[in-house]
Amino acid sequence: MLIYKSKIRSYRDLPLRYFELGTVHRHEKTGVLHGLLRVRQFTQDDAHILCTPEQLNSEIRAIADFVGYAMKIFGFDYEVELSTRPENSIGSDRDWDLATNALESALKDNHMNYDINEGDGAFYGPKIDFKLKDALKRKWQCATIQCDFTLPERFDLTYIGADGEKHRPVMLHRVILGAIERFMGVLIEHYGGAFPLWLAPVQAIILTVTDRHIPYGETVYQKLMEEGVRAERDFRNEKLGYKIREAQTQKIPYMLVIGDKEMASGQVAPRERGGSNLDAMLVAEFISLVKERCEQYL
Repeated sequence: MLIYKSKIRSYRDLPLRYFELGTVHRHEKTGVLHGLLRVRQFTQDDAHILCTPEQLNSEIRAIADFVGYAMKIFGFDYEVELSTRPENSIGSDRDWDLATNALESALKDNHMNYDINEGDGAFYGPKIDFKLKDALKRKWQCATIQCDFTLPERFDLTYIGADGEKHRPVMLHRVILGAIERFMGVLIEHYGGAFPLWLAPVQAIILTVTDRHIPYGETVYQKLMEEGVRAERDFRNEKLGYKIREAQTQKIPYMLVIGDKEMASGQVAPRERGGSNLDAMLVAEFISLVKERCEQYL
């Protein structure tokens, strides 16, 4: 609010979008704390958008599209709720009606199915809640779009319109992932640790059959790292089957087995964590495979 008020704003300056990764503290009761899913301190991908009433619809629609894009990348289905005015609220009936209608209109324009959640809006304005569904069909609050006519009024925010007169902007509060810690917890449980290739902390692990394959294994490892493939190496003097089982337990997407045949041909033999074996290929071909599969999401 104070940043916006630090200078005179014109309608040409709007919309103004401010973003921060903000730390939030909540004194949750001990009994409800639960791993990453319910914590006392978390980080939120918070943004505030100030716009003219005429820009409101397009801004809400753009945020809703952004949420859909993000959830598709992470592989989540979600439900949409329009939360309306609670009993203990501030602001005029007119402002609440304008804000609620703006949110509902944007959802309809985006052809999004939604439910009405009566009385569950914020005290200062209605909101759109996006509740993602994990592999266990549990619902988790993540993204939110809140429409706020009240705080710009209370802080006396204005902009100079095309008519040269002062006008009141509208504020949108939005988060996409919500609490980052909770989102990570839901993500881990949803995939059971078997993250998609683009998201996996380790994308490939190099498994040598014997010690004599270590020099070539090290060469492959360095090539992968140079090309941005997140790799690890298992050069221990253990049976290959043991190494494979351990890598599968860690849910690493690809295991690159290196034996005499691979070393002689300058290739790798990729094995997927699900157990499927791919045809032997050059290291450069494997790197291209990883990049192509990741680029589908990024």
